[in-house]
Amino acid sequence: MTRLFKRIQHLIALKIMNIKTIKMKKTIFTLAVTMVIAGAMITGCQSSAEKVESAQDKVKTAEDNVTVANQELNQAIKDSIRQFKKESEEQITAYDKSIAEFKVKIKTENKENRARYEKRLAEMEQQNREMKRRLEDFNDDRMGEWDTFRARFKHDMEAQGKAFHDFWSGR
Repeated sequence: MTRLFKRIQHLIALKIMNIKTIKMKKTIFTLAVTMVIAGAMITGCQSSAEKVESAQDKVKTAEDNVTVANQELNQAIKDSIRQFKKESEEQITAYDKSIAEFKVKIKTENKENRARYEKRLAEMEQQNREMKRRLEDFNDDRMGEWDTFRARFKHDMEAQGKAFHDFWSGR
C-alpha cells in the first residue's frame, strides 16, 4: 500500500513539475507579446533616432529576459533531475531490501524451486545494479537528454517493480 502511495505521490510531483514548466513557457510568451505590443505603441510616437534607440533598449531588455528565463528553466530542470534521482535511489534501495528478504525466504524452498528463485533473484540484482549505475552516470551536463532518459528509466523501474510484485507468483 505504501508503494502505491509513493507511486501516486511521484506521479503527482511529475504533473506539478510539468504544469510549472507550461506556466513558465506561457509567462515567457506573454512577456514577449507584451513587449512587442508596447514597442509598437512607443515607436509610433517617436522620431527615427528615438525609435532606433528605443528598439535597441527593447532588444537588450528582451535578451536579458530570455537569459533570465533560460537560467530559471535550467534550474528547474536540474531540480527535476535531482528529485527524480532521489526518488529512484530510494526505490532501488527498497528493491535491494526486498532482494535480501527474498533470499532469506527462498532458503526454506525445496532444491528445485530454490534454484529457480535464486536465478530470478540474480537477474533482478543485476538489473538493480544496472539501474543504479545508469542513474549515477546521468549528470546535469546532459540536460538535453533528460526527457528521454527519464522516460526509459521510469519504464525500466516499472518493469523491475512488476518483477518484484510477480516474484512469488511463479511457483
